[in-house]
Amino acid sequence: MGKERRRWDDGKGIGLVTPQDFTFGRPGEGLILESGKSFGPITIRYETYGELNRDRSNAVLILHAFSGDAHVAGFHSPDDPSPGWWDTMVGPGKAFDTNRYFVICSNVLGGCQGSTGPSSINPETGSPYGMSFPVITIGDMVNAQVKLIEHLGIERLLAVAGGSMGGMQALEWVTAHPERVRSAVILASTARLTAQGIAFNAVGRNAIISDPRWNNGDYYGKEIPARGLAIARMIGHITYLSDEAMRDKFGRRLQNRETYGYDFEDQFSVESYLEYQGDKFVERFDANTYIYLTKAMDYFDLSEKYGSLVQAFSRVMGKMLVVSFSSDWLYPPYQSKEIVFALMKAGKDVSYVNIDCPYGHDAFLIETERQTPLIASFLETVARETTGRRSS
Repeated sequence: MGKERRRWDDGKGIGLVTPQDFTFGRPGEGLILESGKSFGPITIRYETYGELNRDRSNAVLILHAFSGDAHVAGFHSPDDPSPGWWDTMVGPGKAFDTNRYFVICSNVLGGCQGSTGPSSINPETGSPYGMSFPVITIGDMVNAQVKLIEHLGIERLLAVAGGSMGGMQALEWVTAHPERVRSAVILASTARLTAQGIAFNAVGRNAIISDPRWNNGDYYGKEIPARGLAIARMIGHITYLSDEAMRDKFGRRLQNRETYGYDFEDQFSVESYLEYQGDKFVERFDANTYIYLTKAMDYFDLSEKYGSLVQAFSRVMGKMLVVSFSSDWLYPPYQSKEIVFALMKAGKDVSYVNIDCPYGHDAFLIETERQTPLIASFLETVARETTGRRSS
């Protein structure tokens, strides 16, 4: 039930899409980070789908999770083996219907898929930033996205939507920039990272840092810390699954033997799967970006920023849809309920659904059939109310 394998011209989706870049923050005009530092220039890689209407009121910003990027739907070329990471949700007639909405997705600040991050060239030195890249936060990512939205000439977004780290960004949008957002869709996310979440991130970072090839982050143009990054991904991937999903998918099956050989060459199917995921991740992701983005998630805590979750959500000016998944043990349903209860206590318009499914944290990428009517109906209501306000 992951990405469906299909052709770019099969008529089921967006078709071909071209990435775009937006650069801002010339010397002396950099983005002021939450750390207090000024940083620039910054390039944001983004993609758009659908058409912006005349009054620019139908824009939806999709916010990617930790390992995602701007390529949420469609194909970059006819040779692409698979579409964007949420192609089942974005396109004509889908949850984020590009016949109705102008959909935007950008790679976050600190990323490694076109936006400025540790692997980008520092114009002052002519070399990659590496660990001289400034520490960033979820708030910094969103502030960079605000610059992009301003560049596109959009005063107020119809909706922001995201799962996991994308949900954190959506929550940052509605609290830090409430006047710019009419609604938000929060999937499998949290208002603050727990000690368990921070612990998993710390182990992943240590796996990378312990790889001798990491070389204090200075590995560009040299042999990369592939083993450390692969192990970090293996650890993270375990948290994205669930006990039930792993039991059903792998059980205790051996990969290449029928019986135990009583040596260390035995490999269970789940081990083989994790090694494959780790190796595949190394091909497309930067180790330093892993370090920076996990630290940004560690810092995310709306209650600390505003005094309490209720105070944070008292700033919200739009409708909210919160969705959790029963088998998600990385950001369990109780964390979504904390968001919902705080929104209700703040007197905000919030809808909540907990979807019973076995897929773990990654369910928001998988359970598209059950999510689609929820999100489509929610967006339709927001769009109808927006149209009503304009005509009254």
